[in-house]
Amino acid sequence: MSSMSHSIERNSPGRTRGLQAKTLRVALLLEKHLGVPHRNPRRPPPLDMLVATILSQNTNDRNSHRAYSGLRERYPEWSGVAGASPAALRVAIRTAGMATQKARHIRGALAAIRERYGTYDLAPIRRKSSDLILRELTELDGVGVKTAACVLLFSLGRDVFPVDTHVHRLCSRLGLAPGCRTPEKTFEAMRGLVPAGRAHSLHTNMIRFGRTLCRPTNPGCGRCPLYGECTYDGKARRNGRTARRQGADRSFMLLDNV
Repeated sequence: MSSMSHSIERNSPGRTRGLQAKTLRVALLLEKHLGVPHRNPRRPPPLDMLVATILSQNTNDRNSHRAYSGLRERYPEWSGVAGASPAALRVAIRTAGMATQKARHIRGALAAIRERYGTYDLAPIRRKSSDLILRELTELDGVGVKTAACVLLFSLGRDVFPVDTHVHRLCSRLGLAPGCRTPEKTFEAMRGLVPAGRAHSLHTNMIRFGRTLCRPTNPGCGRCPLYGECTYDGKARRNGRTARRQGADRSFMLLDNV
């Protein structure tokens, strides 16, 4: 993962300190607005988290949670998942969507893990550095930087800041990761900016904020607590029309409920 620090290295020390201070202000404002997120006191095994995160790709957390719960109910052991037919596995996870692709990725990851570690268990990675874990996990088919970073944060308790599409959008609009056109590049840029001990809070609150207020289209700029920090060219004036509130509960987070 030698490219992980490139975006930070392009900033001058003064600019980096400014972005670090701004990131802290954003984290504190989100905590004031949304609270400090609940964190699961029980850290699930890394393989459980890996599979749950694969299921969460391109769907909402409630659907992926139903898929994960159904999968574990049908196959309590990962060896059972590995031995299941592709058709049976697709049925078990269908509520997560993209069942054919996700079943293939899960089966491929399990086979690679068994070959590498001799068992369906990722416990050996606990002793490794975060960079090494990122590299090893992203070598698995269907596992990108975000998925690997979620394993680090939610299972291993590492102070790593995963970047999904919501987080990427907010970091871009807030000017925290200028010039970063993909979530992977934003992940690189943010590694040196997130305040120590706040990766979980900032990640979770940015996702919630992106779901409910700073949406891809029609963001609620008129009632945004981050308005003063926002550099987004398309933001509406404070006295402009405010988007209507969303009625659905969008606070549920799969990875704190594995």
